[in-house]
Amino acid sequence: TYVALAVVLQIVLGFWSQLYLGRSKVGSYAEVTLLSIVVLGISGVLGVAFALTVDRFPNATGVFLPPLALILMAAGRWAFRGLSGTDRRRSRQGDATPVIVYGAGEAGDEVARLVDTAPDAPYRILGFVDDDRSKRFLRVRRYKILGRGRDLARLIREHEAEQVILAIGNAEPGLIKEVAERSTEAGAKLIIVPPPRERIGGVTLSGLREFDVVDLLGRRPIETNTSEVAGYLAGKVVLITGAGGSIGSELAKQVQALGPEKLYLLDRDESALHSTQLMIYGNGLLDTDETVLCDIRDEAALLRVFELHRPDVVLHAAALKHLPMLERFPMEGWKTNVVGTLNVLKCARRVGVGRIVNVSTDKAADATSVLGQTKRLAERLTAWYARKFNLDYVSVRFGNVLGSRGSVVHAFKAQIEQGGPITVTDPEVTRYFMTIPEACELVLQAGVIGQRGQVMVLDMGEPVRILDVAERLIEVSHRHHIRIEYTGLRPGEKLHEVLLSRAERGLPSRHPLITQVSVPVQSPEEIAFAASESHRIRELLRRQSSGVELPPEADRSTHSGAVQSS
Repeated sequence: TYVALAVVLQIVLGFWSQLYLGRSKVGSYAEVTLLSIVVLGISGVLGVAFALTVDRFPNATGVFLPPLALILMAAGRWAFRGLSGTDRRRSRQGDATPVIVYGAGEAGDEVARLVDTAPDAPYRILGFVDDDRSKRFLRVRRYKILGRGRDLARLIREHEAEQVILAIGNAEPGLIKEVAERSTEAGAKLIIVPPPRERIGGVTLSGLREFDVVDLLGRRPIETNTSEVAGYLAGKVVLITGAGGSIGSELAKQVQALGPEKLYLLDRDESALHSTQLMIYGNGLLDTDETVLCDIRDEAALLRVFELHRPDVVLHAAALKHLPMLERFPMEGWKTNVVGTLNVLKCARRVGVGRIVNVSTDKAADATSVLGQTKRLAERLTAWYARKFNLDYVSVRFGNVLGSRGSVVHAFKAQIEQGGPITVTDPEVTRYFMTIPEACELVLQAGVIGQRGQVMVLDMGEPVRILDVAERLIEVSHRHHIRIEYTGLRPGEKLHEVLLSRAERGLPSRHPLITQVSVPVQSPEEIAFAASESHRIRELLRRQSSGVELPPEADRSTHSGAVQSS
């Protein structure tokens, strides 16, 4: 009677809990856990009921039968997985690439499982390498630990490995560089498991990619307070200007994931809007009100957009950003970066926008170019509106982003594809780098913690020599014949960028990677007055280094002729 009732209850509860309806993968940890809960629950209830109601009920029955039943059911699942080939190693094709996997942790185990179970896996694992001495006798799905990282070059040669898979999701740039050098030394290609922020749903064989110089420049642990960020974006109407650009589109992607009530994408480039809509929503029909074709230079058109959509938050990423082009056409920089920003601020103020995050650049610090000078004015205008009307308007300042259109890495790769040469302005020139997702995460975080009118400066890590980037790209391309040519610094260009002006003093914020800085305000009236005569614009631009007027000598040495003639 006890066994019969246990079987009936097992079937009933199994279907009720969806255990027998495919809730979990057969033989998985989740399925066995749920199975154990059901068996123990039934045995507990029946054991107590029979002990209280049946005379001389043998206690051994209630104690030993449930574990025995659980063992038998688990054994059946183990046998099913073994016979169905779920965990069986498939036969390797002759053309599978022999690889050594660096890292015997979770990512390494996942790579081994994928290689063993994929019908046409492109890799054949020879073994693992791991620097943890406690793992020297470990078997990762029957694969041995062949040695430690320092043995990598020797192991590649001994086992004739053609590639190395770096299976450490949060690998530091220093480790990546070291593994890349040892792999190259032994004639093997390095394959990377992308960092967690680039993976959705775990490691996949198709997601593995060749080592890129970006992995050395943009792998920093970025921790943001998601609940804080979601607090000012979730359920709100958000407008992003420049949504078709590299920064704007990534901001749109991250904001959409936080659940805004409505997200509006504004840009003057219809093709760029099409790409952003396709990336976020999976279609590029451009037939819904979430995409807005508008030029921020047109105040009347912009005001109609603000009055129609009534945003709560504005992320202002629209700008002209190519330094040499703005040196040639300074008035275009003025119209977009200064007048356009002023139009955004005016319209936001008129419709009651509570928060604006103005995306700036490190070239605004000690500005020596039209780009830096116009973005400096945008920072000061944002500060004026914030302080004048007591609004949560802030600017965020950071350096070069990797992967953006026109970035130095993108340009170098294109030059390599064309057979060279790679053009570098100066062998000593340095720049700050950060990946687009990292920068945008911190931009959104800065929007939370920024005080009214402040400029929030992102910690970009250590500056990187552009020559080192060029040499590394040539090395990984295996086109060692490509030359590097030095072209000299262009007008308005600095040898070394800075994040803070000489007159600025950064103060710590609530985030370790964000510094806050106060900037002098700039009244809109002076901008409007200057716009009436070009020489007044020139004078206003000339005063943007540290917010004070430069002496004439400094002006002649740092500003291009294009600015003087504007």
